[in-house]
Amino acid sequence: MRVGPARWSILLLVVSRPVAAQASASPPYRDPRRSVAERAQDLLGRMTAEEKFWQLFMIPGDLDDPAHDYSHGIFGLQIVARDSTRDAARAQAVRINAIQRYFVEHTRLGIPIIPFDEALHGLVQPGATAFPQAIALAATWDTELVARVAGAIARETASRGVRQVLSPVLNLARDVRWGRVEETYGEDPVLASAMGRAFVGAFERAGVVTTPKHFVANVGDGGRDSYPIDYDERLLAETYFPPFESAIHQAGARSVMTAYNSVGGDPATQNHWLLTEILKTRWGFAGFVISDAAATGGATVLHMTESSTVTAAQHAFEAGLDVVFQSSYEQYRPYWDAFRHGMIAAAVIDSSVARVLRVKLGLGLFEHPYVDPDSAAFWNGHAAHRALALEAAREGIVLLQNRRGVLPLRDTLRGVAVIGTDAVAARLGGYSGPGIRVVSLLDGIRAKLPSGAVRFAPGPGRVRRELATVPPAALRSDSGGQSVPGLAAQYFDNIALQGAPRIVRRDDRVDFGWTLAAPGPGLTRDWYSVRWSGSLAVPAGGARLLGVQGSDGFRLYLDDSLVIDDWQKRSAGTRVAEVSLPGGGTHALRLEFFETTGNAHVRLVWDAGVNDPWQARIDSAVRLARASGVAIVVAGIEEGEFRDRASLGLPGHQEELIRAVAATGTPIIVVLVGGGAVTMPWLDQVAGVLEVWYPGEVGGRAVADVLFGDADPGGRLPITFPIAEGQLPLVYDHKPTGRGDDYLDLTGQPLFPFGFGLSYTTFAYSGLAIGPDTIGPGDSAIVRCRVKNVGGVSGDEVVQLYVRDELASVARPVLQLAGFRRVRLAPGEEQEISFPLGPERLRFLDRNLRPVVEPGTFRVLIGSSSRDLRLRGALTVRP
Repeated sequence: MRVGPARWSILLLVVSRPVAAQASASPPYRDPRRSVAERAQDLLGRMTAEEKFWQLFMIPGDLDDPAHDYSHGIFGLQIVARDSTRDAARAQAVRINAIQRYFVEHTRLGIPIIPFDEALHGLVQPGATAFPQAIALAATWDTELVARVAGAIARETASRGVRQVLSPVLNLARDVRWGRVEETYGEDPVLASAMGRAFVGAFERAGVVTTPKHFVANVGDGGRDSYPIDYDERLLAETYFPPFESAIHQAGARSVMTAYNSVGGDPATQNHWLLTEILKTRWGFAGFVISDAAATGGATVLHMTESSTVTAAQHAFEAGLDVVFQSSYEQYRPYWDAFRHGMIAAAVIDSSVARVLRVKLGLGLFEHPYVDPDSAAFWNGHAAHRALALEAAREGIVLLQNRRGVLPLRDTLRGVAVIGTDAVAARLGGYSGPGIRVVSLLDGIRAKLPSGAVRFAPGPGRVRRELATVPPAALRSDSGGQSVPGLAAQYFDNIALQGAPRIVRRDDRVDFGWTLAAPGPGLTRDWYSVRWSGSLAVPAGGARLLGVQGSDGFRLYLDDSLVIDDWQKRSAGTRVAEVSLPGGGTHALRLEFFETTGNAHVRLVWDAGVNDPWQARIDSAVRLARASGVAIVVAGIEEGEFRDRASLGLPGHQEELIRAVAATGTPIIVVLVGGGAVTMPWLDQVAGVLEVWYPGEVGGRAVADVLFGDADPGGRLPITFPIAEGQLPLVYDHKPTGRGDDYLDLTGQPLFPFGFGLSYTTFAYSGLAIGPDTIGPGDSAIVRCRVKNVGGVSGDEVVQLYVRDELASVARPVLQLAGFRRVRLAPGEEQEISFPLGPERLRFLDRNLRPVVEPGTFRVLIGSSSRDLRLRGALTVRP
């Protein structure tokens, strides 16, 4: 049965009774009194090959297209909310109910789907609460708070009928150039494991399947996303595996997502060692493994280890993949071909289908497939969730610098200058919904002071606007004696523009990125040439610069004169010619391009219409700062999925802005918005620095609370901030070097270390006690200390426990986090803090990769960061 718009109104009927109350002669899989395993086995035995296949295929989609046949069921759908109003949650719940009803009532076996979505720091749908980004949650160092945040997100998610989230990201941010650092819980396996357990446990208890990702390491050399990794088993087992293993064993994660990259030469989606030997056999993982979106076919177009998607599917399932995640319905065909041609053993298929069925049965979807839309309307955006988002945003803010006690600010200031586009942008970070009544930083600050006390200047923004893509309106060409829009394009199957073109077409602009595929049929992805020809119409105002951005191997002709010649293959970049093109003129244009290695980019650019008065905007900000008692510069970074950063400096002209404002003599506070580290060559010129990450929908209020002292900045860094990119990768828990840490021209130490953060008060540490101080290899000790607030205001401290193995059979990290606890203390208040310390934190892999706690002495250190260590003791492990 195909379901299209004509049948949609029928599916909108609400079923008020549980599906289990159907016919009295229900088959065993319908009987909730039987075990999940028994029910799954019975259902499996009734399924056709088509029905089994579709339980292993997931996509974004709905039932609207009548050409899409869902009569055999499907694993699950990512169903987008269509309503963006305040009633969005209710509307989506109704929509999911209707879609679920089709699968339950109108397919042969009535197998429910698992509606799935993203929920990294809030469900990615209108009407859902937007909490602080994951890296901000990690910066709280507060697992109880993160569990409450996750519980609130899970409540909003489940109330809509969404029963699986493709979250959390448990990859470690070991190189902060990676564009997805914001999605992680930082660089350390102990911190990431603790945060992951808090998040996963809350969702799984709420009946929503979590999907820790991307198994196992999703960032490689240079901090580049999905780059290949060739880590040995020791490094994977001791550093990269723990967050995933903890999420499965201790928090009950029922799904895992593979990575795009290769591990040891095998694509992660086809990696038998990872998926079967480690995950399913050694760890005993009973859930299901899904691919990242369209990752299964990556073996054919990226890794070049498969000749076709059909064989890629075969080998992925044989390696341990259970569910293929694709981006559209039409992409099912090669995977179904692998099934119907018998390329995948029946036992492999049945094992994967059984894993899916057991989870669906365990979720109770067969008995209770529908949700109450009123509940969705009640919980999504609930006032208690918004208050929790505010609490989390406050706790995650990190004070990095506070010279001469410039912070907290007084409400008697002689005017406050707020500068920067990020003060009003209220960015929420990657994988975010729109949020509800989002509070910008400017709004939050204005709410603290009398009307007129706060003045705003946008400054130059994050983006340099120097060149723009030549638009379609400026490009014309001849077609049968007629002038038509676009350029005439000829594509050749050689690199010399020779012979007859393989493709002749019209391109409305030249702005292409041919990375995963060829420019068109009959061409390969790495051996072709192109000629674009036509005319260039110059708009009013004229143009002074004309050029090409992208992979070299191009030449540009203007009025038959060669103005750019970069025909020699070498690199990629921007080549610009200075031209004089008055407005209203028309000029002949020809661009030629060739590619020999693939991954090509080519873009025709000019400066017509580009007006970026960045210097004037800086001058305006300077005037405002000079007339104010304090200047708050809100600066942001550019990052995200497949947006890795080669430079960690502030983008655009923001660093010039900071220096210019600082030169006025007005105290300046820099508020950093973003999810990754920033280099700060301007640090000595400013009084204060706050890292606020992406603080969520009420982040503006939280930042203002910290700026004015209504909340203490108790957040601590979950990543290391380097002084310069040349130090990367830079993590606190590296192993000892064979010589030293420093460079000829720079220290090897960070700008700000892992665990760092200041407070508005001061804490004193004392009374370290380790009891007992000698233990057996399987025993544990309790480490205690006392922490006292010796300052004048209440504040939060994150007490951090580190260990160092003083003599081991293999090289061990110079320092390792072994525990942490966030405490709030009033002035003069003192509290005893205790940590268990046993095999879980002392164990490592010996030379034969066997887990062992070796006899010897372990250095025990307690402090306020990985560099600010206040107490030192020793724990001895006897033979």
